[in-house]
Amino acid sequence: MRLKTLLGGVAALALAVPGLAQAETFSLWVRSDGSEFMPTLVEAFNAKGKDKAELQIVPVNELVQKYAIAAAGGSEPDALSLDLIYTPSFAQAGQLKDMTEFAKSLPYYDQLSKAHLTVGTYDGKIYGMPFSADASVLVWNKNLFEEAGLDPDKGPSTWKEIREDAAAVGAIGDDTYGFYFSGNCGGCNIFTFTPLIWASGGNLFEDEGAKATVDTPQMKAAIEFYRGMVKDGLVPAGSQTDAGSNFFAAFAGGNIGITPSGSFAIGALNNQYPDLEYGVTYLPGEDGGWSSFAGGDNIVVSVKTEEEKMPAIKAFIEFAYSAEGQKILAQNGSLPVRRDVAEQALEGLDARYMIAADAMDKGRTPYSPVFNDLINSRNGPWVTMLNKAFYADSAEEVQDAIDEAQNEMQSIIDSSR
Repeated sequence: MRLKTLLGGVAALALAVPGLAQAETFSLWVRSDGSEFMPTLVEAFNAKGKDKAELQIVPVNELVQKYAIAAAGGSEPDALSLDLIYTPSFAQAGQLKDMTEFAKSLPYYDQLSKAHLTVGTYDGKIYGMPFSADASVLVWNKNLFEEAGLDPDKGPSTWKEIREDAAAVGAIGDDTYGFYFSGNCGGCNIFTFTPLIWASGGNLFEDEGAKATVDTPQMKAAIEFYRGMVKDGLVPAGSQTDAGSNFFAAFAGGNIGITPSGSFAIGALNNQYPDLEYGVTYLPGEDGGWSSFAGGDNIVVSVKTEEEKMPAIKAFIEFAYSAEGQKILAQNGSLPVRRDVAEQALEGLDARYMIAADAMDKGRTPYSPVFNDLINSRNGPWVTMLNKAFYADSAEEVQDAIDEAQNEMQSIIDSSR
């Protein structure tokens, strides 16, 4: 009886005292884009010897649908590393847990990626917290710059400079082109084309995604900038049908002078094309300045996740935000999402990552609960407009494409509200 009473008291004490609480195991999903950093981060967290994360990697093109189906059937994971652009959609659907109190309790809350938090907020509450990050940047081929008589260590900082440098490289001949972009890829262009508009004072959505602002002087100017390089033969003809398969590969081939890309390209070029000399700079506005798309993932928690698992999930998030966690992420392909430890996390890595981190810090993410229908859909209004406009024969055709997109986007937004 004494032993039974003693054991019962210990069990009660373990429940009452947080330090003696039982370890919890929670399920965690990540899209395959995170397969480089997430397993390493989870392994390090699990090695701490207390709470455990059970990781499942889901193919990138299947995760959103798989999660939606799982949530509808009650088999969703406890936590999920979700492409940040989808956070408003799942929050609006009531499938995510409110993380506001926890997020704002962190002493470094103000140092977390503002773009991630902005798109992670719905109806004034935080449902998605910054987790992994990627920034859009401008990359140039130093060897081709030198061959064209340009300064190989100076990247362009305005649209005019991009055009002039691209023309100089294109003049080399021998199947060499000055510029490249994937002209039939909505996701590629929201990532690399939109920052040109933002840096010039334009926008894509306003009023928390309630208003489409496609028909603007900044959009028209940016389209004409690209269209001019297409008409001058500075862009390979294959760009018109490229739905993203050559987004990275075209520049890696060594015959492209300049291309907009992502910070992921730094590691990929270093590892796969070590002989290619390249520079990294910011995506500029028409007359200077710069901007970036803040990409990556938010970590979210399913609304039905049991409360007893929340301390373990919060511990994992805090570990990811620690200097150790941010270092693991940086060493395995993700930019830091906590600004005050970014330099420490990137220490010893390629110095060009710091340019990307600066870009991320100033980055933006379009806010829309119907982002997929507007932007990522293969036949959606965004990619349809750009593909028509970039390769249009006249300014009238450009305006027609913009008008169609403006009307269709607003219609999609209105019908979802």
